This record gives sequence, C-alpha cells and structure tokens, in this order.
Amino acid sequence: MEMCADPSSLEGINWWMCYLTTGKHQAFYASFGTVLLLLALTAPVVMVLGFSGAMARKSSIPPLRWLGMIYTNVVRGVPDIIFFLFVPIAMDQGIEYFRHRVKCPDVLEPIRQGNDFVVCTAAKMPLGSSPQWMHEAYGFSLALVAFALVFGAFAANTLYGGMNAVPRGQLETGEAFGMTQRQVFWRIQVPQMWVYALPGLTNLWMILIKATPLLFLLGVEDIVYWARELGGSKTSRFAYPHPDWRLYYFAFLLVFYLFMTWASEKVFARLTRKLSHGQATLGGEALKVTA
Repeated sequence: MEMCADPSSLEGINWWMCYLTTGKHQAFYASFGTVLLLLALTAPVVMVLGFSGAMARKSSIPPLRWLGMIYTNVVRGVPDIIFFLFVPIAMDQGIEYFRHRVKCPDVLEPIRQGNDFVVCTAAKMPLGSSPQWMHEAYGFSLALVAFALVFGAFAANTLYGGMNAVPRGQLETGEAFGMTQRQVFWRIQVPQMWVYALPGLTNLWMILIKATPLLFLLGVEDIVYWARELGGSKTSRFAYPHPDWRLYYFAFLLVFYLFMTWASEKVFARLTRKLSHGQATLGGEALKVTA
C-alpha cells in the first residue's frame, strides 16, 4: 500500500495495519503452517516407526528382536537435543559425501580438511543455484527425519507396553478357538492394545508439540525464529522501528501452544472414551457404570 511507504508518518491504526502486513510478518504467519505441517507429517511416520519397532521387539527372530531393542534403548538414552542436532548433520554430510564420490570422481583432495567438510560444487545438497524454497524444503526434510526417529523410539516402547498389557487370557481364548498366532495378534492383541497405549501416546503427542521450537535450532525459520526477529529491538535502519517487543511475541506463542495442547486433550479424551467401550479397564468399567 502507498500509505505504508513512509512508516514515520503513520499513527494509530494505520501504523499497525502497515506493520502487521509487512513481508516479515507474512513469513511469521506462514511459519505457523510450517509447525502444523511438521506435526501432520511426523505423526504418521512416528506411528509407523513405533509399530515396526514394537513388532521387532516382539519378534521370535533374535536379530530382529535385538535391532528393535537397540533402536528403542539407544535413542531413548541419548538427550533429544543431541540427537536432533546429530541426525541432520550426519545425513547432510552423508548425502553430500555420496554425491561427491559419484559426481566428482576425479577430485583427489580429501573431503575432511581439518574441521572443514569440503565437497565439490556439484555435490552440494541442494545446489547453490537452487531456489530458496528448495533449501528450506531440504532443511525441513532433515528435521522431519530427526523428529521421526526420536519420537518413533518412544512410540515403539509405548506400543510394546500396550501389546503386553492385553490380558493373556484373551489371547489364550483365541488360541483355544483354533486361531493362529498371526490371527491372535492382528484380531485380538492389536485392536485391544490401543486403549492401553493411548495414555502414553497422548503424552508423546504433547511432547512432540512442545518440541517443535527445536526447528529453530535446526536452521528452519519457524515461529520462534520470526518471533525473535520481529520482537527484537529495532532502530531507524528498519522500516518499522519499535522497542523490544519479544515479550509480547513470545506470549502470543505461549497462547498458541496452550491452545494446541488444550485442543489435543479434547481430541484424545474423546478417542479414549471411544476405545474404552467394552474393555476390561478402569475407563471401560466407568463407562458401564455411567451407562
């Protein structure tokens, strides 16, 4: 808008209209979509990894069972922040190392040069000539893998506990009716394990929501990044100078995350009531009494 060309001449509502519609604020608003997209993509991948890890731990094949135990125990035993920083760096360097060997076989200089990791220009991922959105998508993808690996291990442990919580008598009943082990697992154990695993999965989802600000540490321009940039003290060199407003920007993020957890609690509470119907659990018995 033309009236926004000279912010120093604006007052009141006009100043706020121009300030809140700047390009940086539009990027700030879009960053909320980045957080929601991360949650939407991470959750199903976490469940796939978690279910696969739980099945591996229950496997009768020793190597597969050991693999499941190593995955869950190692990832859960390493601080999340270290794993979040290690996975993207290791994956990025691994991809560029492979591309360097394929695309630049005639380059004889070592890749490791002191503290530097140097690959040929053609091996860079993404290329320096790539558009900005590709750089952002690449960083987001690395962050997604890191989140999925970490929370997949916790989900695997939760689902494994839910499988073991299904009463043994129900499994034996299925076997007595002539069902195979596979049929008992898929028709009795898996459908009933969710009611036992859901409290742990609920907590895991809440932790995942609270962990999304770690995108800022991974170089992704998320809501924390833009809250710090926009809320920081401005000078006359900026288009819209203002005092240090970081308190207000981060207070807005506080409200956003509280709303996310509140809405999640409502959804999981309804899902718990639905899964508890007919189950021999405290929740199922409470529903019978209420009915």
